[in-house]
Amino acid sequence: MQQFILVLVLVTTIMVSPNQIRADSSPSLPCSVILEPLNKQNKNTKGVALVYKVKLTPSFPRTSISIHALHLPDLSTLGNYDMYEGFAFIPDEISLRFKLYPSAEKYDPTWAGRIDNITAEMKEVQIQVRPSNSKTKKLGPPILTNNIKYCK
Repeated sequence: MQQFILVLVLVTTIMVSPNQIRADSSPSLPCSVILEPLNKQNKNTKGVALVYKVKLTPSFPRTSISIHALHLPDLSTLGNYDMYEGFAFIPDEISLRFKLYPSAEKYDPTWAGRIDNITAEMKEVQIQVRPSNSKTKKLGPPILTNNIKYCK
């Protein structure tokens, strides 16, 4: 009888709990993920990435990633960089770079940008904000980062 009750409780728990942990790491789209600073001294530096499906052409839907980043370090303090870029990658598969543009504020602008033509499956994607040199195309170290598995 005790085994029957135990099985009944387990089955009920599984059936009632819709928020089970997914075995794969693909988020349900649309979703957003907070981008956190790697340098903990940049306490005000934060960002968010919005990830969702877009249908901009008659072909199949693509995935869009847009980034909104605040209080990024002044580029002159990071080295020979003149802009920020969004960077998304799936390890050993693909990487995507896209420009972030500063807002009109004279000091401490907000940086934002997007990429709309992603065809890769959004599994184990790392999303980052990095400084970049527009002439040499050199990408600097990540300032903000997070994994899409934390997308909500």
